[in-house]
Amino acid sequence: MGIRCKSISISIKIFNIKFKNIQMKKIIYIIVPCIMVFFTSCEDEFIDLTPPASITDDVYYTEAEHFLTGSNRFYPYLMGWKDDQGIFSDHGSDLVGYYEGGDMQEYGRGETLAPVDDDYYTDTYEYIRDMNLLLERAETYEGEESIAEYIAATKMHRAWQYFFLVQRFGGVPLITTSIDVDSEELYAPRNSRYEVVAQIIADLDDAIAGLPNEANIGSEDKGKFSKEAAMGFKADVLLHEATWMKYVGTTTDGDGTSTGAGSAGYDASNIIPYLQEVVSLTQSVMNSGTFELWNYNDVLDNLSSNFLFNLEDSGSNPAGLDKATNKEFILYGKYDFIYRQAGDLVSHVYEGRLKPSRKMMDLFLCDDGLPIDQSEKFQGYANTPDEYQNRDYRMRAYFTYHKNLGEIPQNEDVELDGSNNNGYFNSKFMSWKWNTEDAYRATKTESYDIPLLRLAEVYLMYAEALYELNGGLTDAEMDASINLIKARAGLPPISNAFLTEHNMDIKTEIRRERAIELYAESASRYSDLRRWGIAEEELGEGVYGAVIEGTIYEDNSELYTPESYNYLAESTTTGVGERVCLTIQPASIRNFSRDNYLFPLPTSQLGLNDNLLQNPGY
Repeated sequence: MGIRCKSISISIKIFNIKFKNIQMKKIIYIIVPCIMVFFTSCEDEFIDLTPPASITDDVYYTEAEHFLTGSNRFYPYLMGWKDDQGIFSDHGSDLVGYYEGGDMQEYGRGETLAPVDDDYYTDTYEYIRDMNLLLERAETYEGEESIAEYIAATKMHRAWQYFFLVQRFGGVPLITTSIDVDSEELYAPRNSRYEVVAQIIADLDDAIAGLPNEANIGSEDKGKFSKEAAMGFKADVLLHEATWMKYVGTTTDGDGTSTGAGSAGYDASNIIPYLQEVVSLTQSVMNSGTFELWNYNDVLDNLSSNFLFNLEDSGSNPAGLDKATNKEFILYGKYDFIYRQAGDLVSHVYEGRLKPSRKMMDLFLCDDGLPIDQSEKFQGYANTPDEYQNRDYRMRAYFTYHKNLGEIPQNEDVELDGSNNNGYFNSKFMSWKWNTEDAYRATKTESYDIPLLRLAEVYLMYAEALYELNGGLTDAEMDASINLIKARAGLPPISNAFLTEHNMDIKTEIRRERAIELYAESASRYSDLRRWGIAEEELGEGVYGAVIEGTIYEDNSELYTPESYNYLAESTTTGVGERVCLTIQPASIRNFSRDNYLFPLPTSQLGLNDNLLQNPGY
């Protein structure tokens, strides 16, 4: 499993930052030496004041510039490309047809065991300790108004880290001071998820109040937190927790006495106000006039939904578009080819491990807006190119071969020979023409920004919150949200009359759009399945690949060698009814349960603190 950036010694020109190693106090349990960041504009002044080797907690944060550089050094602590094999993507979910190995593949099967150590736990508390230190120093700093924005950014960072912990572990120890080796908090019990979320909400309220609007952030600082980013992130937190309380309730909390963090602070009456605020917050972002969907289908052969995710400079796509054209990303990790490359096998991993499953391929609607089992425009599976015809643009943008992106595979282009091939390709998050003679980027040098929240997701949060509140959306509400995403995908708008006529429902369409639009982003599929309370059902199903029965693969030893696969082909539901398909994993070995909704705490931490209780089921 990947780890979020822990020790960085590069410069990020876009933030005008340089990273330098500065020794800080080493705190047992969760703290290791950290690094400080300096703006280049004040680097010389700071070094003149205090030799770097002498910088400690006691002498730092005595000038406004220290709070500026201190808050900026937290940005690399956000999710990064080194998480692409861990929590960032949908590895091992029901939408992915690769299960050869890896922590998330095991997690998707319900095979996770409590590890001795978990960097996602210990590193996160290291980051939080650094943030708490800045906030403590701010309380005693004279001239608080001059550092208000840096305090707000730090509150946003702390909220991000705690929400990460809540999504992964549920309730965790809530620490808001910079603990030392003898601090009582080192031996504190876990707070409930509801207590931690209350702190997250409070921090985000402060962040919203103190951060600048996106329109007021200069080009040299793009990627830093804006007021809209804080509002969008708060909406994400509230929607997650409202639906978790509605569909999961306290079933994963444990009693707080023998297992888990307990349910202190649980209040189901928060569900409605949380959802109401999601609507209000998302409307504010949508109506800000600052963001827009990145739609260059007219010059990208309807492949906007691919090139948005590997956008760098003008050489990264055939239309010569660069990052400055992207006004869709609201919250994101900033990368740069000179100053901060991915440093990980991004294109390589996304090529091999994010190939779609049968379920994912069949989710895409036909271009008449109907599911494939209802549309007369669906061409079936007999020949390789058939299922790509008359479909949502994103199917071709995501899942055609990256070396000839957008070209629908023809008969005999895909051989089912067991070589990590389930019948499909993935191109999302892969550099243009990667691994070819005219490739734009070599692996590990990819430098596209990593989206953590973008406008399309804001539209979907708005639509989902309205559905959860009212049981439906008006036609105007659909036009203001989900229909905008459908339009970029080449799909007609939906309306209540359309849904009724075709026996469709808005909940299914919202969830369909989240699965497709957010594929392989921010672990969205796992998060969604759990907060909707359906993870054990969806992840318990068999995972399938190409259709065999009634296609060119059936009884064709040149194109399909069954003995190359670990499992016999099985019958499953497809767009034309029950058909025998390539089996990636049978349901018999998939045992995801309610106990798997939360990850286990690392046993090393349980050994250090007798008051920490393991999550139920581990």
